Amino acid sequence: MDMEGFARRALAESDEKAVQKSLQEKILEFKDISSEQAGQMAKAVLDEVKYTLKIEDHPDESLKDLINYPKSGVGMGEMGVGSRGAGDFFVHRQIAEIVKSSHTDAFINPTAQDDGGVVKAPAGADEVYITTAVDGIHSRLSEYPFLGGFHVARASMRDVCVMGSQPVALLSDLHLADDGEVAKLFDYTAGVCAVSELTGVPLVAGSTLRVGGDMVLGDRLVSAVGSVGISPYPPTARKRAEAGDVILLTEGSGGGTITTTALYHGLFDVVWETMDISFIQASEAILQAGLLPKVHAMTDVTNGGLRGDAHEISQTTGLGMALWEDDIRQQINPKVLGMLESLDIDPLGVSVDSLMIIATEDVASEVEKVVSNSGVKIGRIGEVDDTGIPRLISDYGETELKPLFREAAYTKIKKFVGDVHPEDFEEMKQKVEKAAQEAITKKDQIVARIKKND
Repeated sequence: MDMEGFARRALAESDEKAVQKSLQEKILEFKDISSEQAGQMAKAVLDEVKYTLKIEDHPDESLKDLINYPKSGVGMGEMGVGSRGAGDFFVHRQIAEIVKSSHTDAFINPTAQDDGGVVKAPAGADEVYITTAVDGIHSRLSEYPFLGGFHVARASMRDVCVMGSQPVALLSDLHLADDGEVAKLFDYTAGVCAVSELTGVPLVAGSTLRVGGDMVLGDRLVSAVGSVGISPYPPTARKRAEAGDVILLTEGSGGGTITTTALYHGLFDVVWETMDISFIQASEAILQAGLLPKVHAMTDVTNGGLRGDAHEISQTTGLGMALWEDDIRQQINPKVLGMLESLDIDPLGVSVDSLMIIATEDVASEVEKVVSNSGVKIGRIGEVDDTGIPRLISDYGETELKPLFREAAYTKIKKFVGDVHPEDFEEMKQKVEKAAQEAITKKDQIVARIKKND
């Protein structure tokens, strides 16, 4: 629980004494302290928040603009941010526009909607492309730190691999709420280091802090792992896909999402199916065979499942895809597929952590051979065409493969929330886009002011 956020909202709706008493009661739910101490803590929180609210009375409008942020009136959950669907993709495009407005130079930046970003080494250095990626721990794995650390480290490395880069270093950013058990830090780090040891990629740096410092009650663990990779070749960005290319898919057994599904449905044996590094093995096999320069695109089947990835590739390239449903199903780990079907979860709308490779016919044949020889199952699941639409082809005909508003609901609470588009989605998009544009304007004004002062 964020005490500062609670106090801000409550003070706008109630008198101070009532807010202090309510906050005091909430503090006692989490902390083993006396009622008097809880009351003093609640008062301290309110005093701090009241000082920040005084900014509204400050005569300097530019200072108020600096400290406050433009509001959209749309919540994260309403928009589906982080839920790997249409709303999430839209918000990420707005973030990409803010990055684009900074006019900094990158070989691949977030506007490409790719898995990682790429810069070229400075002039005078060898021809080297540096790839970076960062992933956050799956929120439902906060109580399972080792699994959370293992899967977020693997996901971060995976995002570097699909850009055609060799991972060379890992970074860890770890935040544990004030009431969290310290041992969570160790179990999480052990999970990250398990992937490090299995792949030979060192964990070289990190940061460990509390979630919200003294202002957050609870034992929530949140974290991220970053990866750095290098390559002598240009990255395998999605935009290089061409009509006529073959689409390959390695067997996917899932990561954090599938682990969460298994845990929260009591299907614990499926968790072991996710504990592998086959994705990285397949990527390295392609790299070692010297095939990366010939591959047009690689991506991981994660964000919103194949529905989301097919949509993003089509949006980025303007091309279409013919995808064969039966062949896709053959490339999902049988135990994982069985679990998804038994729980009525769409296998095409959830992260299964397969590696998807797009290449010409002759290169695809070479890729199939080297990946199979590395011990990873791989198969053909479709073709790229010039229709501009990703389509799923099955015995029942052909349908457009569209992303859901949220990733396929894989827990009971997600099924309760649902995955349908809100009726006012277009209105929400307009509000969110306006807030993003206001953020760009604010950034431009502040940069101009700092440059003028310098």
